[in-house]
Amino acid sequence: MKILHSKKQMLAFFLPGFLLGILYVNFIVKQYIAEPGIFSTYFLRQYAAVDIIAGEYMLYLVRVRLFPATLLAGLAFTRMRKIAAVIFLLWTGFSSGMLLTMAVVGMGVKGIILCVVGILPHFLCYIPACIVVLWYCWMYPRNRWNRQKTVFVALMLMMGLILESYVNPVWMKAFLGIL
Repeated sequence: MKILHSKKQMLAFFLPGFLLGILYVNFIVKQYIAEPGIFSTYFLRQYAAVDIIAGEYMLYLVRVRLFPATLLAGLAFTRMRKIAAVIFLLWTGFSSGMLLTMAVVGMGVKGIILCVVGILPHFLCYIPACIVVLWYCWMYPRNRWNRQKTVFVALMLMMGLILESYVNPVWMKAFLGIL
């Protein structure tokens, strides 16, 4: 029962962030949505035409993906662990709401499908890794960090980086080819 309660508490921070992201796009940056952006046909054609070099892309992803993960993991071992978890959940909710709203406004249902294709398969690794760290932040001191959690989080992040570098560009190009 405590597990269900904690999941609801974490969801209680993600969902308001998600709603704020939707509201932000619809009311504050509405005038910028009409401008060409990442969901424009031109940008998507350019992306489909670019040859992505997986090794170089991996180096870029290490900087972009590991910084927030390392920051969250580092803060998980301080007294700010619960605040860090709340900020992380609010921010990921806000970013998700904003991205999905812009996708729907720019492309309709195809935009949602593009977002789903864009986060697969690597987010199937990133999400469990983040959940383990967030769960630790949320449940401390009842939940202790151990070697198994360290190995799990590190392996999931590495698998996510590999999938995002090598598999995701192929999936995105295949999807953009049928768009």
